[in-house]
Amino acid sequence: MTANHEMSNADMNTNQGSPKPDKIVVFDTTLRDGEQSPGASMTVSEKIKVAELLEEMGVDIIEAGFAIASEGDFQAVSEIAKRVKQSVVCSLSRAQFPDIDRAAEALKSAERKRIHTFIATSPLHMRVKLQMTPEEVHQAVIDSVTRARNHVDDVEWSCEDGSRSEHDFLCRCIESAITAGATTINIPDTVGYAYPEEFADLIRMIRNRVPNIDKAIISVHCHNDLGLAVSNSLRAVEAGARQVECTINGIGERAGNAAMEEIVMAIRTRGDVLPVETRIATEHITRASRLVSAITGFAVQPNKAIVGVNAFQHEAGIHQDGMLKDAGTYEIMRPEDVGLVRSNLVMGKHSGKHAFRKKLEELGYELGDNALKDAFIRFKALADKKKEIFDEDLVALVDDEIAAANQRIKVISLEVACGSRPTAVAAIELDIDGNVQTAKAEGSGPVDATFNAIMKLVPHQATLALFQIHAVTEGTDAQAEVTVRLEEDGKTVVGNAAETDTILGAARAYVTALNKLLTKREKSAPATLSA
Repeated sequence: MTANHEMSNADMNTNQGSPKPDKIVVFDTTLRDGEQSPGASMTVSEKIKVAELLEEMGVDIIEAGFAIASEGDFQAVSEIAKRVKQSVVCSLSRAQFPDIDRAAEALKSAERKRIHTFIATSPLHMRVKLQMTPEEVHQAVIDSVTRARNHVDDVEWSCEDGSRSEHDFLCRCIESAITAGATTINIPDTVGYAYPEEFADLIRMIRNRVPNIDKAIISVHCHNDLGLAVSNSLRAVEAGARQVECTINGIGERAGNAAMEEIVMAIRTRGDVLPVETRIATEHITRASRLVSAITGFAVQPNKAIVGVNAFQHEAGIHQDGMLKDAGTYEIMRPEDVGLVRSNLVMGKHSGKHAFRKKLEELGYELGDNALKDAFIRFKALADKKKEIFDEDLVALVDDEIAAANQRIKVISLEVACGSRPTAVAAIELDIDGNVQTAKAEGSGPVDATFNAIMKLVPHQATLALFQIHAVTEGTDAQAEVTVRLEEDGKTVVGNAAETDTILGAARAYVTALNKLLTKREKSAPATLSA
């Protein structure tokens, strides 16, 4: 391995006489493969926010994007490369010179950089998608890795659809990729087809048959089409893989990717079965899950392992009795291990700014003075409406405050008349680039009327692709977290807002999405609010 890596292959082997767990490299692709989920598009500033948290968590490699895919992806990779210092910053590229050169350009500011190049190796993909012969693909492997190695020392090569590739050809390509300079070989289960033992056997076969495999780290990238992504990843690690590619909350194309939080906590919890370890600071897991969920608008299912709201709740009487006697009866992990803080610091309408700051720090937030001041004002307003303020309320409030920062359009006020009458009427007041404007509109219901009023002030052609509401906590006074997804000319944006007033939350979420849409428009033409 090169100097760019914190660990070499030798470091990853158990020392004889003094056993210690092997290190598993965590390669997070939330910002690349995760963003390929339909509707999960992120702005550059949102990607930077996620990347900074991934680095804080101890993620070894952050795949920041696909530099040649769009100007937005290039900018995201470039900006993350400037900011991230400890993690390796990676850009994906096809086995084409323009892709590789563009990735290198985007990564030029990174202190630690990697180019990840790939080409399909399965008979089906080569024949139908690439329309290339095996010999042409093999030569492309050599040429692309050589080109990438001319730019950077750290090169990863992936055999797309590797789990359905013919073994002889796959081994030949891997050997040639390593000879050309690849330092990591990634074996993807691209369509989530593999079965755990079958996938483990594939890794063992590669280790046994590729003569120079000791010169590279074996990586795996598993999709979840059959719900086996985490299982396949863990079995591959048991078989000798030492890098795992994954995403926060398991987001990704189709059924998603292997969930980072599940892999990391499985490794941490079952060291007796799998004697390996990661560098992940697991106390940031819940915060990362909430951040990605808020940015993408993809709610985490309640029964989701590790980060679902029910993951550490116990309702059955026999379970509760056991928990009171010894938490170990029904909890194999502590909530604190994944960042769920159970503090004695109760927040309410009489809490001061110092206690508020302390509470946010416990929840993993460090706000600047101005941001703290704004968040505290909103907290006081919330405390006047709600009898009990839960941790989840504060998380929703702060995430909402962060998302609303620097918006060109802001909701000033909203009044809605609705009920048994044939139509609802909404009157809204918006601040648009510093100018306060008002509009009134009718609709089939309060949300429809509100959105129609907003459209009068900010005309656009975007369609509403998603509108969802869920309660942040229990009770009739719970904050509603509203998510709006808009689509326009192939662009997808997501807006979120948390309010005790659901209709006001809907208005603010809609406006947040419009602000993101304006930002995306600016990349191709001067933005106007009346497009």
